[in-house]
Amino acid sequence: MWKEKVFQSSKRMAVPIMTHPGIEIIGKNVYDAVTDGKVHFEAIKALSDRYPSSVCTVIMDLTVEAEAFGASVEFYKNDIPTVIGRLLPDMQAVERLEIPDLGKGRLPQYLLANQLAVEHIKDKPIWGGMIGPFSLAGRLYDMSEFMMACYCEPEGAKVLLQKCTDFLITYCSALKQQGVSGVVLAEPAAGLLSNEGCEEFSSFYIRQIVKKLQDDNFMIVLHNCGNTGHCTPAMISTGASGLHFGNSVNMVDTLKECPKDVLVMGNLDPVSLFKSGTSDDVKKATRDLLERTSEFSNFIISTGCDVPPSVSLQNIEAFYAAIDEFNRLR
Repeated sequence: MWKEKVFQSSKRMAVPIMTHPGIEIIGKNVYDAVTDGKVHFEAIKALSDRYPSSVCTVIMDLTVEAEAFGASVEFYKNDIPTVIGRLLPDMQAVERLEIPDLGKGRLPQYLLANQLAVEHIKDKPIWGGMIGPFSLAGRLYDMSEFMMACYCEPEGAKVLLQKCTDFLITYCSALKQQGVSGVVLAEPAAGLLSNEGCEEFSSFYIRQIVKKLQDDNFMIVLHNCGNTGHCTPAMISTGASGLHFGNSVNMVDTLKECPKDVLVMGNLDPVSLFKSGTSDDVKKATRDLLERTSEFSNFIISTGCDVPPSVSLQNIEAFYAAIDEFNRLR
């Protein structure tokens, strides 16, 4: 029903991928939010109360699932965590790798944040978040080494990808059971591949997640900010109900390439525009993107990736002001 509302509305909806400003609004830091599900939820709720996003999203933290497998993670007070070192030194280690249960690492805290959001935010859909299988495999094996393995040891690479996929299906199933309306599945590392490579080593596995979980009440939104336009066909082939693009693509060309019954989202630069630009810059860029994409009923304006910490609230307000002005003229 929400998806149909997007298609039928004459107004342009906005779904920025944004949680960090909410953390700052409630007086907490990034470390607090990525380690405590209650703080994470409070940041989501603060943004939901303050701004008219059409959907609530969670932090795009691409270390949670790798940590659950046993990867080492380095934490920072005011930035998102990073995976350090290499969990899997060779393909023999891949064979021995066990799929973790949902009690490992910080998974319970992220499940808690989603659960609290579902319970307390009733006026809009909640989208959970998780990493994609190729990006997860790269964090476990080392991204450069895994890229080589895909071409030198493809069968072993596919064993790891399948283990990652099986785990992600379990995690995504738990999110769905909590009542979230969908997940943003972040697969940025797949943008390093050719379209054919993306199809073989990413989309093939994402299709399993889509087939298992996507239905009339739950949608998969595939995010790939590493795509410069070269692997859009592989993204489309997953069957995901929504496709989310980074600022490296031409949004109009991308919309022309995507099926009209698929929601297409993007792609204002979260760093050079939202963090480093002025409110006038943000307003102008937002208005320009809205005008250039005005003919496409399946477009939802968004940031090209997660809005980073320390973004000016004036810039966020300029983003929504531009959308409001555009919609008043519709």
